[in-house]
Amino acid sequence: MRGTWIRVATAMAVAGIVAGSAFAGSISGTVKFEGPVPKLPPLKMSADPGCHKKHDGPVKSELLALGDGNTMGNIFVRVKSGVPNKTYPVPSTPVVLDQKGCRYDPHVLGVMVGQKVKILNSDGLLHNVHGLPKKNKAFNRAMPASVTEAEYVFDKEEFTFKIKCDVHPWMGAYVGVLPHPFFDVTATDGKFKIDDLPAGTYEIEAWHEKLPAKTQTVTIGGDENKTIDFALSAPSRK
Repeated sequence: MRGTWIRVATAMAVAGIVAGSAFAGSISGTVKFEGPVPKLPPLKMSADPGCHKKHDGPVKSELLALGDGNTMGNIFVRVKSGVPNKTYPVPSTPVVLDQKGCRYDPHVLGVMVGQKVKILNSDGLLHNVHGLPKKNKAFNRAMPASVTEAEYVFDKEEFTFKIKCDVHPWMGAYVGVLPHPFFDVTATDGKFKIDDLPAGTYEIEAWHEKLPAKTQTVTIGGDENKTIDFALSAPSRK
């Protein structure tokens, strides 16, 4: 009889572990631009013939990356508050930031504290990678054609800071360094999804480099999947 109870207790413990790993929720949605869409001038790359010839026509500004129905790309969606206070494993795979077509790709990226960031130079041209963090160590490194890769690690939480190229002033990227993995960056379809959230109440923020950020509070329980959408707009002129 005692052996039977031990087997039952063991089975219940294993089931609890499996259930505990399964009972993680997610938050997903879409970000759209609301209001009249401003006409933004294309990037002026003619100052560097090497950059100019990498494109067949005008290069759109990265300030507003819109898809069908004015869905928004380059929006950093993160859990701003409510995350359990614990240490989260740092991914072993680096986040890649490429200099391609004399632009940074991606324009907005997220990385965890301690995760490697690999910066590539796929252009075969001189670039200058100038990071402007305030909490992490700033850096300023020339990357001529012969230097195709550089690597950095940020050891402090910082949301967000800019990386620019001093050789090509139109080049810019934004980096968010977070202590947890609960974030996403939208493509031009505007969609985001944050997985593996334990039950709780969270403040979710949708951030854009120029437009006012928006936040929403959402509560999820167990393996619940919640959908929230954001609409960002330019501030009204008084």
